[in-house]
Amino acid sequence: MMSYGGRLGSPAVSPIPVHGGHMMRGTAFAYVPSPQEPGLAQKLRQTGIMLLKVPLMLIFLYLFVCSLDMLSSAFQLAGGKVAGDIFKDNTILSNPVAGLVVGILVTVLVQSSSTSTSIIVSMVSSGLLEVSSAIPIIMGSNIGTSVTNTIVALMQAGDRTDFRRAFAGATVHDCFNWLSVLVLLPLEAATGYLHHITWLVVASFNIRGGPDAPDLLKIITEPFTKLIIQLDKSVITSIATGDESLRNHSLIRIWCHPDPLEAHTSMPRAEANTSWPVGNATTEKCNHIFVDTGLPDLAVGLILLAGSLVLLCTCLILLVKMLNSLLKGQVAKVIQKVINTDFPAPFTWATGYFAMVVGAGMTFVVQSSSVFTSAMTPLIGLGVISIERAYPLTLGSNIGTTTTAILAALASPREKLSSAFQIALCHFFFNISGILLWYPVPFTRLPIRMAKALGKRTAKYRWFAVLYLLVCFLLLPLLVFSISMAGWQAMVGVGAPFGALLAFVGLVSFLQRHSPGRLPKWLQTWDFLPRWMHSLKPLDRFITHATLCCARPEPRSPLTPARVFLEELPPATPSPRLALPTHHTATHL
Repeated sequence: MMSYGGRLGSPAVSPIPVHGGHMMRGTAFAYVPSPQEPGLAQKLRQTGIMLLKVPLMLIFLYLFVCSLDMLSSAFQLAGGKVAGDIFKDNTILSNPVAGLVVGILVTVLVQSSSTSTSIIVSMVSSGLLEVSSAIPIIMGSNIGTSVTNTIVALMQAGDRTDFRRAFAGATVHDCFNWLSVLVLLPLEAATGYLHHITWLVVASFNIRGGPDAPDLLKIITEPFTKLIIQLDKSVITSIATGDESLRNHSLIRIWCHPDPLEAHTSMPRAEANTSWPVGNATTEKCNHIFVDTGLPDLAVGLILLAGSLVLLCTCLILLVKMLNSLLKGQVAKVIQKVINTDFPAPFTWATGYFAMVVGAGMTFVVQSSSVFTSAMTPLIGLGVISIERAYPLTLGSNIGTTTTAILAALASPREKLSSAFQIALCHFFFNISGILLWYPVPFTRLPIRMAKALGKRTAKYRWFAVLYLLVCFLLLPLLVFSISMAGWQAMVGVGAPFGALLAFVGLVSFLQRHSPGRLPKWLQTWDFLPRWMHSLKPLDRFITHATLCCARPEPRSPLTPARVFLEELPPATPSPRLALPTHHTATHL
């Protein structure tokens, strides 16, 4: 009888006895022993490790949220005054398209829709900006805030399957916002329906100021983030409203006082002492890392940006690993079933709306749609939350962040209350209108299909994710802004042919997939065009060749014999990271 190793052409390997001395014979196999019942010590060890992972995961989640806050501070230090200067030019903001682009760029710069919205409210309250001109900027801030969870999705690029799901889950927010703006901005410019509806609501109710909006998340994160950096955000608002007295004032807070309005001082950081008299009170020097630095705001912002990105990436990678180890097997099945299961038959339609209520409530608690959607992105990548369930959760998050703005507006002074409340309501009704457009009827849920297509494309070409970020949140807004500055004639002259071309391509692509016989033979595929016009492969080859010199080839693992599993595997699909390579074949006895 030929030995096991002899059949493989390798040194002989003696067969391994199975139960009762029986041996496996025949083709090559890899022995997989039956699982033995773990002992008490091993059970206690596994339970201890599991219990230790839960607080570790909470610590990493806390640091992840803190890193998002520091990332926002870094962007404000690096581009906050630029954002204030952009808002300062009211002639630009009177153009709806330019206002939309300004809202996108400013929110991307400061990484906070709350900051950009507060600037808009301040400008409207002070009379520098009309409510009708502020509405497109609010729409743009809605788009700009969705860049954060898209950046978070990039951290899961190591695994193609996880990356496909995570990127699709992140970009469903982008697709919803872009589609809503494409429909509602022209409608608002033509009819002013948001302005009229919100004015009627403000005029119909005797609205009085109330307590400030709860700041539950900052209560938890501030003890850590205040040790790193503290900012005086009123500097950005002052520049935007035309107050040049704080132009040379640093955004880095030096003096801390219970009333921040009394703590402004233009004294340079180099001359700062341990205390400074302000009226009858004495302010004390703030206690954070950059309080005594002589570096300019831009340098501190870049340092903070690098540090916050490192912390964000590290925490996200560790979070994903912890979740992957905790949420596996039967636990993952139970969680997936609970989250992704619909209500019983008569009330199936209400499942998505209940998810919206959950998303709105969670966002109201943490006071940040970026934090909620960014924390949800790794779970989507791991497959715990499906994109069909993530979509209504994201829409609810959009509603939740507007209710926080409404409560904050109610805390405004009496003379600023009506305009602040009207702007907050514009944000609320814009998201409600988008939900009515893209959710109630299943075939109108285009953002899900668009996000899935983007996820598949990104999983195939990973560099496409960076290209998407640059085009959608930087290059395209800048291009539209430049054209809009030339006047409405230029916008119509460029936009009309471009829109007609997009509509033609979309119609032809739809017919090619579903009814190619209705098209001429030459138009049934895009092969008549140059390859670079209908495929990303030429660009992929160029990028691959350009980066080849920097990449080290991965060593190929040697071929291993085919496996024979002695026990039937459970029907659950294993994680792609644990799956066998494609050259392994599994045979079940």
